[in-house]
Parts: sequence; structure tokens; C-alpha cells
Amino acid sequence: MPRVADHDARHGQITDAVQRLIVRDGLTAVTVARTAAEAGVSVGLVQHYFTAKDEMLLATFTRVNGHFTARVDELVDRGEAEGRTIAEMLRQALAELIPLDDARRAEFLVRLAFGGQAAHNARLAAVQRETLAGIRSRVAQAIGNGTVCGEVAQGVDADDAARRIVAITEGLALHTHIDPDRTPKPATLAALDDQLGRVFTGTCRRPQLGQRRQGSGE
Repeated sequence: MPRVADHDARHGQITDAVQRLIVRDGLTAVTVARTAAEAGVSVGLVQHYFTAKDEMLLATFTRVNGHFTARVDELVDRGEAEGRTIAEMLRQALAELIPLDDARRAEFLVRLAFGGQAAHNARLAAVQRETLAGIRSRVAQAIGNGTVCGEVAQGVDADDAARRIVAITEGLALHTHIDPDRTPKPATLAALDDQLGRVFTGTCRRPQLGQRRQGSGE
């Protein structure tokens, strides 16, 4: 067990260093040597865990996704306990993808860097597609749950609606990153609410479904 814990701690130490380099200096700053210096470890230790820059980026991307998932789980647990609607919980979950504060901005920059690298790397591109498909699937599941309880009208195509909602969310995230002064948080969240309001038009007949993570579609 100590060896596993040490492995996980070292892995996290290195990927956290990669994220800090990306946020502070951009993807070009990520090298084995600079990552080792940022993490406060030897080059040999970094090379023990990662043999290439792409592997470090993939591990950092995976770690960021893990943090996002954990936060969404907490939001949904709290939302269910408070009797929130599926639409409200989905809105909170999607807002975690938008760089509305320093922590989310740091994660967004990792996703942006990963996307740029994936444009020329088939392995990373496959992971990027799988990640997008997973997000769409979870949103579609949330919409399906909404249909069951009455928040979403019968006949709504959950997959199609999920594609539009995720696309709007990603667009808002990019605009917030590019031009934060003219993409204020209230307007950004209002735009997200507007899109969700086009799908979640009803009132749930069962305020609490009592099933963990269904508000986020997980």
C-alpha cells in the first residue's frame, strides 16, 4: 500500500507541475527538465513515470478530468440533498467547464493545450473524442432523466439536445477565455440558462429521484 500511495503522490506531484507550467508559461514550457525543476524532483524521476511530453500532457488532462468529476459528484450529492431540479444540477455541472475563476481557468488551459496537441497526434485525438463523447453521454442521460420526471417534454431527442448544450458550453468557455472583460460571468451563466431552458421546460413530478449523480447524467 505505501508503494501505491507513493506512486500516486509522485504522479500527482509531476502532473501538478505540468499544469502550473502550462498556466504560467504555455505548453512550449513543458519539458522533462523544466517539469522536474517545477516539481522539485530529479529528471530521472520524471522519466521513470513519463517517457515523453505527450504522456505527461495526457496524464495531466486525465487528472484535470478527475478533479472535474469529483466536483460534479459533490455538487450533485448536495443538489439531491437540497431537492434541486435536474436542470439546476446540470447547470452547475456544466459551469465547472467554464473558466469563471482561477481554478477553472487553470483546468481550461490544460484542456486547451491538450486539444492543440491532439490536432497532430492520433492517440491524443482519440482520447479527446472519447472525453467529448463521455460528456455528451452524461448530458443526454440527464435529459433522459428529465423526460422521466417531467422536466423535459416527451419526444425531445436527448442526444441532439446534448450536442447543442455541450457545444454552447464549450463556446462560452472559449469566449470567456479569449475575452473575459466582454464575457462577464452573469451573462455567461444567463446564456447557459437560456440554452438549458429550451430543453428543460417542465416541472419534475418527483423532485428527488434519489439516484446518485443522475443530475449530472453520470
